[in-house]
Amino acid sequence: MTSRTKRVSPRTARRSLLAIPAIAVPTAIVAAAVLIPNAASGAVDLPDLTPQELLEFAAASEVDQLSGTIEQAADLGLPDLGALTTGFGADTTAADDNAADIDDLLSLATGSFTAKVYLDGDSARLQVLDSLAERNVYLDGESDTAWFVDSESQSATKITFSAGEEPGADDARELPTPQATLEEALANLDESTAVTVGSDASVAGRDAYELILEPRSDDTLVESISFAIDGETGMALSASISAADSSDPAFSIAFTDVSFDAPDASTLTFEPSSNITVSEKEIAPPSHTDHEAVSDDATAPQMSVVGEGWSTVVELSAAEGSSQTLDGLTAEQQTMLESFTTAVDGGRVFETALLTVLMTDDGRTLIGAVPANVLVDAASGD
Repeated sequence: MTSRTKRVSPRTARRSLLAIPAIAVPTAIVAAAVLIPNAASGAVDLPDLTPQELLEFAAASEVDQLSGTIEQAADLGLPDLGALTTGFGADTTAADDNAADIDDLLSLATGSFTAKVYLDGDSARLQVLDSLAERNVYLDGESDTAWFVDSESQSATKITFSAGEEPGADDARELPTPQATLEEALANLDESTAVTVGSDASVAGRDAYELILEPRSDDTLVESISFAIDGETGMALSASISAADSSDPAFSIAFTDVSFDAPDASTLTFEPSSNITVSEKEIAPPSHTDHEAVSDDATAPQMSVVGEGWSTVVELSAAEGSSQTLDGLTAEQQTMLESFTTAVDGGRVFETALLTVLMTDDGRTLIGAVPANVLVDAASGD
């Protein structure tokens, strides 16, 4: 297998990990019934397009205003990793805060939920509808801020973006939606992927094409990624990732209703009331332009990428002088780790439907949508 290795910054590493459900696993043909479970129906006959024409149509989509309801379903086989995300380092409070942040992000990236989505230019809102409460994410490109609001805990976190990293229209579209998944897929499309056009369908009451991405590699856990492309706007109405040897999608996200009218301005703004506990954070969001960047800080964790296409492996190396190895785990962490991982040469492996994670004895972490033996070979330099 032809491979290449590059060093990138920790910020890119964080963005790559969060993008995993979207396309860090690019993907074989899924039947129309699997494309959008419970969302596609009716006989549809759109004008025929070639795969290249459908790609160009989707890539040219420019939807700046919408509101609608999305349903996300994930069956990735992820355990509760709370005990592993706390306890590292001397600052336990900071570790607990970071673990909570990770939980919040993972629940949106890899969880199952129903949500309302609102978009108007560079402002957006994701309103996750929990059983007895709701969580909201507001993005405002004009004020360079974002809010994460939890009605159950009556708390709100105001996030201010560092200079030069202000949110904008692209960041607004990176809320979990079918379109965000499509844009990530198109950005990573190369000769390792076969592109076909499937069956037309009705999704969220709209006529849509089916765009299918299929890997040309056997070294991947992914069977396919399928998209429903709106026949009028070219926007993705659904996305579905199917794992090999599985009849049901491991990850899917789809609109159940959608309008391309501008949402009411009041739905996109948040002002905390007196009974809301407010905290503030300043962060540097992942950059869209630093994929080839190299961190100048030798003491910071580094990320390298080995391989190409569907066989890509991401390796995260511990910071210089770090004691965060498997031997450095607490007894509780060690017991938990052993409960959901398997011992392999040089470390332990955790496998899900779409991803495999190798934690090496020397503190490295390797991640890929590949079988475990591919990670073991990458860790040993083969």
